[in-house]
Amino acid sequence: MAVSARSQRFSAPKLPLPPATVWSAALSLLVLVLVADIMTPASFAVGTVFSACVAFAALGSSKRVVWQLTGLCLLANLFAGIWNGLRDGANVYSLANRSVSILSVLLVGFLAVKARDASERALQLADEERQLTRERALRELAEDMGGPLGQKEFVDRAAASLLKLTGASSVEVGAIDKAVLGVPHALALAPDLTKAERPSRLNTRIPLDFLAHPVGAGDVWAAEGGHIYLARLRRPTEGGDLLVILTSPTTPPSLTGEAIHALQPLLERTTLLDDLRANRKMLAERGELLRDLVYAFSHDLRTPVMANIMNMQSALGGAYGELPAEYKANLHNGLAANETLLALADQLLLVAKYESGEDEQEAPQTVHLREQVLSVLADLKPRIQAQRIVLDTALTDVSIEGRKHDLRRAIQNLLDNAIKFSPPGGTVRVSLYPDGDEAVFSVQNSGRGISAAQEARLFQRFRGSGAGSGSGLGLYLTRRIAEDHGGNVRYRRGADSQTIFTLTLPQYAQAWGQA
Repeated sequence: MAVSARSQRFSAPKLPLPPATVWSAALSLLVLVLVADIMTPASFAVGTVFSACVAFAALGSSKRVVWQLTGLCLLANLFAGIWNGLRDGANVYSLANRSVSILSVLLVGFLAVKARDASERALQLADEERQLTRERALRELAEDMGGPLGQKEFVDRAAASLLKLTGASSVEVGAIDKAVLGVPHALALAPDLTKAERPSRLNTRIPLDFLAHPVGAGDVWAAEGGHIYLARLRRPTEGGDLLVILTSPTTPPSLTGEAIHALQPLLERTTLLDDLRANRKMLAERGELLRDLVYAFSHDLRTPVMANIMNMQSALGGAYGELPAEYKANLHNGLAANETLLALADQLLLVAKYESGEDEQEAPQTVHLREQVLSVLADLKPRIQAQRIVLDTALTDVSIEGRKHDLRRAIQNLLDNAIKFSPPGGTVRVSLYPDGDEAVFSVQNSGRGISAAQEARLFQRFRGSGAGSGSGLGLYLTRRIAEDHGGNVRYRRGADSQTIFTLTLPQYAQAWGQA
């Protein structure tokens, strides 16, 4: 029942009779009526039949024909009236009959014109309805094909959408290569059909008449006596075009052609999405490979470096007897280099963890920031003493929720930079205090600072030289740790060219991990 209604919706209306048919029929009738009117007494009022000629003109396609036939009928009516009057004599009764005949012709002519106007308006409305229906059907097709689609998803949706739009019993779409239907492939069947009743043509040879596009057939052509309709969608990639096979569609080929035109740019867009997916997959694989390499490098590097550090510390401690001063100096230099290399390995591990998102798997815990700051300062004490740095601390006991190891790393990076870039005998001021719902950790030193051009890249990976230079990872990791805990880290230039780094962190657990 739905199929029948859809077929009627798109069927072309019956055209009015052509002018030649109207003229031949109306003139024949007019001549017959004129002869009958002349041959019969005036009292018979045969002239009223002239209006039938005008009424017949209403079946035509032109209002001009109606008016022309109306004029001819009036002339024929007057001619017959004069003829009968001369032959039979004029009287009131015959004049009344003739007047009625003329008025009937005029009335029918007027009504025929109005009927013609109503018919044209009805045809116009029917055309508008058909156009709206076609546009609605194509809009539904576009909605069904919406969203990011690869070629496989495109073929699946195209088959289902064309089945819905055309009312076909089945729609099959597949790539055609050397007359064989291949993937990407999809088969959509009407609800009353099964795959056993309409098997797939996948990996089978397509008949030649399916592939032969008749000259002048447009985008859609018929095969098997009009039972099958076919169309092609051009693929911008290698592998053959897509062949669309529609079985027993109920809509005209023109609508299917419009649908194919609408699908073509969507198919071209799928190539871009497939390329993006392939590139994303390749980048993910490369990123995973690089992360694994960083893990392997960092883990494998730590063991020999730590062994070197232990041996050098043992040698400096007298395990191998008294050593010459020059040899001790070399050991101190090697120990510093190995400690730097060990710190770099730790930083690479932490960067890989943050870049891969593994940090999100660790649960937060209560961290006493004052204890962490004092612990880092104790580790840095030899360097502080060696550079004769004056340490000015103002530390309030503040606790937050977070990852203890990562927060210690952030504190260490800021203190390490302050000591590294402080001049000998300079002052480093370290403060920790609560500010509302936040914990504020500030490190200030009198180092040379950075230029305005470098400031924008200060917290990026592998930035240029300047304050905090080295591996180019320390301040980047500090920023990542701060943001991951819902806080931030800032740099500013204070009075007397002082360099100030400020780490701000929320104290409450619900803020942790939201950045």
